[in-house]
Amino acid sequence: MSKTTKVLAIVIAILVAILVIAGVIFFTRASTQRKIKDIESEYTGGLDRHINVYSLDGDKLAEYDGRIDIAERDSGVVKFQLKGKRYIYYNAIVEVIEK
Repeated sequence: MSKTTKVLAIVIAILVAILVIAGVIFFTRASTQRKIKDIESEYTGGLDRHINVYSLDGDKLAEYDGRIDIAERDSGVVKFQLKGKRYIYYNAIVEVIEK
């Protein structure tokens, strides 16, 4: 093996090691895990969830179970679809529990 080939092999090994370490660090971060869940939910029609909806007074308004993809807006609106029906809640407390 020539000296140039050895140097090239070492450089490639170092680059592969750096990529592996960077990948491990990136994919073990909590924010990355949340993004992966968001993508999974988007492309698989939602995640298995249990949803409780409460009024601002604390009274339970509704309860849902199933494969649900949720969209929320800054204005406090929560929207989701379950079994072909769309639900939109304004000014409510929505508790989402992933199964």
